[in-house]
Amino acid sequence: MALSRSRRTESGFNYWPGFVDALSTLVLSIVFLLSVFLVVQFYLSQEVTGKDKALDKLNAQIAQLTNLLSLEKISNGNLDEQIAQLRAGLASTEADRDRVKGLYDSVTAKGGNSGNGGDAGKQLDAEKQISARALAQVEVLNQQIAALRRQLASLQDALDASEKSGKESQDKIADLGQRLNVALAQRVQELSRYRSEFFGRLRTILGNRPDIRVVGDRFVFQSEVFFDSGSAALLPEGRAELDQLATALNDLEKQIPSEIPWVLRVDGHTDVRPINNSPQFKSNWDLSAARAIAVVQYLISRGVSPQRLVAAGFGEFQPLDTATTDEAYKRNRRIELKLTEK
Repeated sequence: MALSRSRRTESGFNYWPGFVDALSTLVLSIVFLLSVFLVVQFYLSQEVTGKDKALDKLNAQIAQLTNLLSLEKISNGNLDEQIAQLRAGLASTEADRDRVKGLYDSVTAKGGNSGNGGDAGKQLDAEKQISARALAQVEVLNQQIAALRRQLASLQDALDASEKSGKESQDKIADLGQRLNVALAQRVQELSRYRSEFFGRLRTILGNRPDIRVVGDRFVFQSEVFFDSGSAALLPEGRAELDQLATALNDLEKQIPSEIPWVLRVDGHTDVRPINNSPQFKSNWDLSAARAIAVVQYLISRGVSPQRLVAAGFGEFQPLDTATTDEAYKRNRRIELKLTEK
């Protein structure tokens, strides 16, 4: 019996070792494919997550762009900066899109080479579905990128228009400024001509008196011509002088065109010595202002328009002579007349 079994074994073919080898190879292949697809699925999920972040970032940038476009006025520097930021975001979003699309192409290629059998085929179908969704989201990204590019182009057009408008405005401002300067210069020259005529007539009327002199563009009267020491009441001889001045001013007002804004400024000045025991004036400020006002009020009573007169008090703070002599004090006590613009 033993001999018989031995012979049957020697004469038959043993299939078992080959079957075991084939089965082992198949199992290893399936395990390898599953490992590959698990790794692919992990990286794909990471890329999809990154894509969602990119979409959020893009939406935020589009909202920011909408807010910028709603502003009526924005500086060119800020526009340039926003355009640079949006372009950088656009480049980043395009890079994210390319990475997701590349991963999709890779999964699709692997799926085509692996067949559809067994669990591996089902896993591959699931991965393809995920990839298809990713591709759809990539398409959405492409549409949003195109919209962003159109908005960038509109923003650039707005920037160019703003720069052009700004240049035109600057040119207009420069032209208006030049015309204004010319007009002002003409008025100044015209007023200077009338001032010269007025001062010339005053010289003729007042004559060569030592207590009346011309200093620059001003007529200077010593205070003693109009007032007693420490007083703001006009003296009779001072009124006579102001009568002649009022006549000259009334004639001048008829000659100067109404559009020239001229005034006669009456300035009161005192010497540096303080006022003592005066119930009416507490300081040289008060005295100098009261004297200028007295002159102005008298000129108004003689027909000069109040709109053409200004009274100012300077106290002792604008001296002609800083010496501490009686002669210096006398020079500093004065009434000045200046024909000037408002």
